[in-house]
Amino acid sequence: MHFGYFLNQNNLGLAKPFHEVVDEGRQIATYCDRNGWHSIWTTEHHFGHEGLEVCPNPILMTADLAARTEQIRIGQAASIITFHHPIRLAEDLAMLDHMSGGRLEVGVGRGIYPREAVNMNPTSDVRNSDVNRALFAETLEVMRRCWTEEFFSFEGEHFTFPQPGLTFNHSMSPPTAANTDPETGEITALAVVPRPLQQPHPPLWQVIDTPPSIQFAAQNDLKGMFWIPPTDAMAPRFEMYRDAASVARGQEVEMGEGVALVRDLFVTETMEEAERLGGPGMLTYLEWVCHFRGLGNHLYPGEELPDTIGNLDLLTYEWLHPRNMLFGTPEYIAEKIQEMRDKLNLKTLLLWSNFPGVPHEAVMDSITMFTEQVMPLFPEESTQGSPA
Repeated sequence: MHFGYFLNQNNLGLAKPFHEVVDEGRQIATYCDRNGWHSIWTTEHHFGHEGLEVCPNPILMTADLAARTEQIRIGQAASIITFHHPIRLAEDLAMLDHMSGGRLEVGVGRGIYPREAVNMNPTSDVRNSDVNRALFAETLEVMRRCWTEEFFSFEGEHFTFPQPGLTFNHSMSPPTAANTDPETGEITALAVVPRPLQQPHPPLWQVIDTPPSIQFAAQNDLKGMFWIPPTDAMAPRFEMYRDAASVARGQEVEMGEGVALVRDLFVTETMEEAERLGGPGMLTYLEWVCHFRGLGNHLYPGEELPDTIGNLDLLTYEWLHPRNMLFGTPEYIAEKIQEMRDKLNLKTLLLWSNFPGVPHEAVMDSITMFTEQVMPLFPEESTQGSPA
């Protein structure tokens, strides 16, 4: 099994100078690199004055981590591509693939918070799902063309490249049929330099959950990254991805192939200690997230939410723990991972433990205990390149 670390950085109440937050991420990355972890993933969020989700630039953060590590693969979970110019994003990621020695994994997302989307790019407003999805698809297609074609062009609803009517006349750049109209001299195609080190491009992942996003990822050769639902509720999602990918590729895709699951982790010597050290921070974060998402994703198959006065009244450690939390002793966590392997044929597990307000020393102790006492029970398959 491949184990990756989900570096969702927080700074509750902005209590620490940001350079300390960055340094804590570096410590986690360098430890994981030295101790057999397969990958590490950074996130993108904006305007987080509350101190929740405070990394606005996952590409810059992964570039820093790449410079300080040697083996571990580095990725974004995710770069919100609807916020960015597709050519500039493709260039940045191609450079990072070279700078990391071909260790890059590219995770892409559409965004979930209107506060971010509207202010980063009004067209990406997640409240207009159809427009957001169309923008996402176009951005992704432009990025792929940048990486895979010597000269590329694109014309869509949101982007046109190159811009029509532009000429370029220079003795050092003689026009060719591949990039210039011989009659008008107009530029007809562009070349992005560099193209990625990994060919045709780094592995592509999409953060997914709903049927439309699962279908899109599977049909467009994107690996899928899931998070919240309990294992039994996750099985139909894995099956949906498998079935759609099998049709798209014209061959049988194995259950669990091409997908990863994110789980919240805190390993200690006792169950009670895990709750005491990691529980409050996990609940703080979920109170933030579930305000937008609700609690429906935490339900078992066939379960219905009871009527409560407040929409988050069920959000307690006792209610959450058996559903999707890897909190407890090494033995308990190994048992839950084995359950995911048995029911999902899980091949890639991404783990998050640096929750809001949890002391960094406790986070490192938890990561160390997992590395030393749980990971050896699930040896990595002898495959090369990207996870899953």
